[in-house]
Amino acid sequence: MNPDPRLTSDRLENTIVLASASPRRSQLLASAGIAFTVVGSDAPETIQPGESPQQHVRRLSLLKAREVAHRSHITGRWFIGSDTVVVRDAAILGKPADAGEAAAMLSSLSGRSHNVITGFAIIDRIGRTETVETVSTRVWFRELTDLEIQGYIATGEPFGKAGAYAIQGIGACMIPAIEGSYTNVVGLPLCEVVATLEKLGAIRLFASGAPRSDHLDPPS
Repeated sequence: MNPDPRLTSDRLENTIVLASASPRRSQLLASAGIAFTVVGSDAPETIQPGESPQQHVRRLSLLKAREVAHRSHITGRWFIGSDTVVVRDAAILGKPADAGEAAAMLSSLSGRSHNVITGFAIIDRIGRTETVETVSTRVWFRELTDLEIQGYIATGEPFGKAGAYAIQGIGACMIPAIEGSYTNVVGLPLCEVVATLEKLGAIRLFASGAPRSDHLDPPS
């Protein structure tokens, strides 16, 4: 596919844009020493009828990346979109709307395993290519008492989190084991994202003398 003639490398500066307002995804990407800017996506996070969890995260991650990449005033070449879901018995668990929903989710996860699936999309605005991948991690919860569930909800941590928990926070005390990527459960499968960026030529993280930088301030 030919490069978009309307876009120049001088304007785009080969910068990476994380199309997510999630502080967890930003922290993960920054931990790898990758320079990037943050622009939150306004793409609607709806579930389509008959959509599998894998189809859902692939569609949404690409939709998020496209929504930001199509904003002509945003400077950047590589746009990363991501979406994470918790899946129990093929059912997608989203973010709890209230304490009652959080309690129901945590009760359903107690004493058993579930899957966390993340989709990530990388758009090359100059090369006009789109790459979409999914990563799955199995997570085991220990048995939780009603008192423990209510106590955890009282911390406020379940809110804004898929499945009503955060493995990088107090929620780690409920999880004796995982199989697969830890960073995937946090919200961005860092190993796979970095490998894909390397393959696409967006970064050279492990090259001799390659620069390591903190992420850049978001554009105004």
